[in-house]
Amino acid sequence: MTRASLSKQPHEVASMFDAVARRYDLTNDVVSLGQDRVWRKEVSKAVDARPAQKVLDLAAGTATSSLPFTRAGAYVVPCDFSLGMLQVGKERHSWMPFTAGDATRLPFRDEVFDAVTISFGLRNVQDVDAALREMYRVTRPGGRVVICEFSQPTWAPFRTVYSGYLMRALPPVARTVCSNPDAYVYLAESIRAWPDQPALAERLQAAGWSKVAWRNLTGGVVALHRGFKAVD
Repeated sequence: MTRASLSKQPHEVASMFDAVARRYDLTNDVVSLGQDRVWRKEVSKAVDARPAQKVLDLAAGTATSSLPFTRAGAYVVPCDFSLGMLQVGKERHSWMPFTAGDATRLPFRDEVFDAVTISFGLRNVQDVDAALREMYRVTRPGGRVVICEFSQPTWAPFRTVYSGYLMRALPPVARTVCSNPDAYVYLAESIRAWPDQPALAERLQAAGWSKVAWRNLTGGVVALHRGFKAVD
């Protein structure tokens, strides 16, 4: 469990995302200074979805993160615990199989998916280790996991500037495009409380994933972690 999750219960986090669903993608674009588009492209490359493969996109929100996988010909299941997000996503992409689900208790059979991915959502899960184990359970042998999450900048001076931006600049910026800027105070706090790159890699390994590695984006502001489910 992350320190950030201690301050809010799952239903409170879900309600928070329900409230910002319609402008969520726009707000992310603004507060990240457009970097979220770059990060999502890197996620798509890392997942490397192929035609006829099954991809589970957790914390998919309105399915903006899912679209690149469908364009690659994969069968994609956007899954989220926020019903508000799913509703907005269904309005925009009615043909996609949106599924409500808790990452710690996924509503899928064992070894269904070729790839499981989650972008900017793992730190909002109440029990991160349980979620990592669930991702492992629903992934077929030989399959992969890709996690894109905010992390710790590797250059100390930049890390100090970045931390100041999160707590002082992010909420006012969010207020210009979002009706619930307090949600972004919570998100900033959750980013600061999140473990660094090596610590998340250790948790992936503890959940059963092999060949775990990570790659920093934007100087470590974001990290892409990847792991595989070994073939017996």
